Amino acid sequence: MDICSTTDPISMKDLHGRTDGLPCYVDGEGDNFLTVHFESEANRDAYLAIPTEASSLDFSSDTDEWVDEG
Repeated sequence: MDICSTTDPISMKDLHGRTDGLPCYVDGEGDNFLTVHFESEANRDAYLAIPTEASSLDFSSDTDEWVDEG
């Protein structure tokens, strides 16, 4: 599933319908990825400079642990 964000996460400007030729960042691979569009290269660079922490969650197991059965 491709998730596409058309709101620049730095400027919070809605870019919906005007993303052709704008910088973007793609996170993920195969059928599961997120595309984030940016108003400018400077905003993309600022976004990529935000420090992140490694996830401690293990998604390697296909179990029903996260399924809400209520």
